[in-house]
Amino acid sequence: MTIGVLALQGSFNEHLKALRKLGVKGVEVRKAEQLEGIGALIIPGGESTAMAKLAEYLNLLPALRKFVKSGKPVWGTCAGLIFLADRADGQKEGGQELVGGIDCKVHRNYFGSQLDSFEVEIPIPVLVAQEGGPETFRGVFIRAPAVVEVGPEVQVLAECRVMPSPNQTNQETVSEKFQPQFPPPPDGKVVVIALRQGNILGTAFHPELTADTRWHSFFLKMLGESSDSSAVAEDSEGNKPKNPDLPVF
Repeated sequence: MTIGVLALQGSFNEHLKALRKLGVKGVEVRKAEQLEGIGALIIPGGESTAMAKLAEYLNLLPALRKFVKSGKPVWGTCAGLIFLADRADGQKEGGQELVGGIDCKVHRNYFGSQLDSFEVEIPIPVLVAQEGGPETFRGVFIRAPAVVEVGPEVQVLAECRVMPSPNQTNQETVSEKFQPQFPPPPDGKVVVIALRQGNILGTAFHPELTADTRWHSFFLKMLGESSDSSAVAEDSEGNKPKNPDLPVF
C-alpha cells in the first residue's frame, strides 16, 4: 500500500520523511490520476487559500472529493484540516473552495497570525492509549486554525480552552490574543484541535514538524492493515525491512 501526500504547497516533504521513518512508502500527489494508485492521503499544512487555488487550477478538487468519499483514510494537518472541513469561518475575501468530509466548522487562523505561532505540550489520551509513549504530544501551531463546531458523528480527539488576554474585549474577533491552556481551566472557550470522522482525521497542529511519529502511526492504523507488507518501502536491492522503525518520541 502506498500513501499519497498532496504536494501542491506546504510541508509535504516533512510528511514523507515521517512515513519513511516508519518504513512506509509515500509519494507526492499533484495530479488527479495519481490518486488512483494510493491507499490513503495526507493533506499537509501550508497556506490553505493558496492550496485551494492551485487545486482548483489543476482541476484536482473533484478527484479529491471523490477520494474522501471512497472511504480510504485521509488526514489533514493545519491547512489540510481547513480543506477537509465542511464549513469555514475567517476566510479571505471571496472565500475558498473546500474539499469537505468532516461535519465541522473550522476557523482559519484562530490562534492568530504567523507572529502568534507557538508550541505546547498537548495531553491526548486516545493517542497514548493506542501508540504508547509520553502522555503528551508536542503541538506545533503555526497560524493555526481551530474547530469551533462539530457534528454528532465527529469524534473529538483533543481540545483546549482558550483564555482571552486581560486587555481583550471581543474574543470572537480578536482571536490572535487567545492563550491556550493545558490542562483546561474551568472557564474560557473550548475549541477542538484534533478530531476524526470515519475515514478522515484532522489536526490543527503540525505533527510532521516534530520527531514524534505517533500521529503518523495512528493514521496508518486507520488503513485497517498497517502490517500490510505492500506499504513497506523497499531498499535499493528490492528487499523489504523485516520490521519498520518504531515510532520516535
